This record gives sequence, C-alpha cells and structure tokens, in this order.
Amino acid sequence: MAIKERVIGVIPSRYGAQRFPGKPLALIAGVPMIVRVVRQAQKAKRLSEVWVATDDDRIAQAVEKAGARAVLTPPSLPSGTDRIAYAVRGQKAGIVVNIQGDEPVMAPAAIDAAVEVLQKDRRVLMSTVVIPLEDKKEWLDPNVVKAVLGPRDDVLYFSRAPIPYLRDGSMGPAAGGGMPKAYKHMGLYGYRPAWLRLMAALKPTPLELTEKLEQLRAMENGVLIRAAVRKVESIAVDVPADVKKVEKFLKKKN
Repeated sequence: MAIKERVIGVIPSRYGAQRFPGKPLALIAGVPMIVRVVRQAQKAKRLSEVWVATDDDRIAQAVEKAGARAVLTPPSLPSGTDRIAYAVRGQKAGIVVNIQGDEPVMAPAAIDAAVEVLQKDRRVLMSTVVIPLEDKKEWLDPNVVKAVLGPRDDVLYFSRAPIPYLRDGSMGPAAGGGMPKAYKHMGLYGYRPAWLRLMAALKPTPLELTEKLEQLRAMENGVLIRAAVRKVESIAVDVPADVKKVEKFLKKKN
C-alpha cells in the first residue's frame, strides 16, 4: 500500500499587526480568532497536521489549549513565509500549506483545493485559491487582493488595484454589464518544501514591495502559481471593524 504523503498546514501568526495589534487573539463570538482558524484548518481532509508559527507566547498558549501544535519563531522574521519556512525546517513533508491567520471562516475545502493542485501536477511548485469576484465594492477595495488567470488557471498577476482594467466602457460595471472576469484571492498557498525554502531565502522584489504582496516574489522569480477556482466563503479580518462582519456571518450561518 502506498505511503500517504505528509502535508503540513502552517498558520503564521504575529501579535503586533500595525493596523490591528493583538489581532490573532481578538475574540470573535467569544473565541480567539487564531483558534477559529485552527479549527477550520483541522477540518481539511488533505492535511496531515496543523501547526501555528508565532513569535508570541500568548498566541502559542491559546493554540496549544485548542489542541494544535505551536512553533515559536524569532520576532525578527519579516514575513509569514519566513515564519513558515523556519517552522518546518528539517521536517520531511511532501507539501506545506500556508494558511492565513486572519481568515476565521475559511472553508476547509479551499485548503484541500490548494493541496489537490500540487498533487495533480508535480511540475507545479506553488498553488493558491481564488474566488469568482462579483461585488463591485470588493473589486475596487485595495484591501481585497485581485487575481487574473490564464487559460489553465495559472495566475498572470495579483494586485490590490481593480484588475483587469475595463478600458472599453461598453462592457463591465461601467456600462451596467456586471463585473469583469476577475477573482478574489484567498490568503492560502501550497508549496513544494524546496521552493518554500528558496522563496524565503530570496530578497523581496520590486513588485512585491510596490503592492505589499509576498506572492509576487515567486512570480518575479519566474515561478508559476496555479490557482484552484472555488466558490467558497472568505472574510479576511484586516481591521477591528471586520470582527463584526465575521460575527454577523456566523450568526446568519447558525
């Protein structure tokens, strides 16, 4: 019988977010956000285990109390990618999944989709998940990262700007014709471990620094990112006001 591939899901979690200090421990309907993210990730069928990579003892304690593994990482690490690469160093795994710590209602099926992309095509080094974008407000919102895909669902570009740009006013929302074919990007990545290590070692790139999007580092170094397109719920908590949005969603769902 074939040995099942080890797939480690890692949630990078930093206490000192600029726009929302202490965000991972913010209570959402009485439960710390990082615990909600862990619980959603633990429901994914294609993950062997779920870890949290954090620089803060308070986050680690909350995670361990919830039954997940916490790995303490140096506070000096500049990004989530660096924290994940540090956490899994020396581990034998076929795939590592970066699960953002600020998406407390992320669908487990989305995590499985990111893993499935890599399991289907061994040539792909990095995967992600996107959602068809239909809301004009989200399309225009710089806090919502947009993606444009090629024919095989390979990502052509990510941006905080509303892409693709509608130069012809005869189509799209400007003419009452609906949204262009755009996608909302979820904060979720699958990596081959060797590429994860290399990506963390590479210097930030010009487009990455311009858009403040780490995934552009991969693209600027010639690495294809293949997306799984899924219609799933996704609410990112960027600022304190977003907590109410999540609570409203949970109340409606229940």
